[in-house]
Amino acid sequence: MNESKVHTYIDDNHFYWFTINRPEKRNAIDYDVMNELEKGLNEIRENIAIRGVIITGSGQHSFCSGGDLSVFHALHTKEDAYAMLSKMGKVLHNLMTLPVPTFAWINGTAIGGGCEIASACDQRWAVPHAKLGFVQGNLGITTGWGGASMLMEKVPHASAIKMLSSAKTFTASEAMELGFIQKVVPSFDPQYVEEEIAVSSTVLRSYKKTFISKWEQTALKERMIAEIEQCSILWEQDEHHEAVNAFLKHKK
Repeated sequence: MNESKVHTYIDDNHFYWFTINRPEKRNAIDYDVMNELEKGLNEIRENIAIRGVIITGSGQHSFCSGGDLSVFHALHTKEDAYAMLSKMGKVLHNLMTLPVPTFAWINGTAIGGGCEIASACDQRWAVPHAKLGFVQGNLGITTGWGGASMLMEKVPHASAIKMLSSAKTFTASEAMELGFIQKVVPSFDPQYVEEEIAVSSTVLRSYKKTFISKWEQTALKERMIAEIEQCSILWEQDEHHEAVNAFLKHKK
């Protein structure tokens, strides 16, 4: 694996940073990034000194553009699609239920699966020029990594429906009005996170257990799996493959 596809480190305040480093691909997710995120989340669970997690993308243009279509478009059947979708869905459920606060630092465009990753985080902060959207519907599929189920836990019902069914992109300020973004800041200063997380790791983990308990009681994991199964069915339909072909042709 090309190690440069992600950058990770733990800063002096015991915050774990995970940066997707594929700016030439708009920080899209491929199997390598997926595996590195899974590895990083497991490390965070085991290291009780970690107080928070920040996920971001490299550069100033993209947070994450979702799944790498140049890789995943090779998947044609619902079985093949489900294998990939459920793998990332499991990773995002792990992110959603991490025992410490998580932040998506949206430093640019976040579309499709990028918004699903952001939905798995406890808070989402964005730069003013950020564009955000669950655009999967434009490709003839639904959210494939459990994003709709997670989004419903984070924003009001009406906002979730609007973001999902419109398949539109929103500005950072519009997304803040919908409740998806908590802060719009011109640049990212780690001090912002320090102000949000003022207590010890043990206290933070105790609070997070309360939220995780709620999600367990409302069968979040099972809802995400059902959502992923539905997406895999749509994935093999002609509508999806024709839409992706048109998108990739337009990019050229």
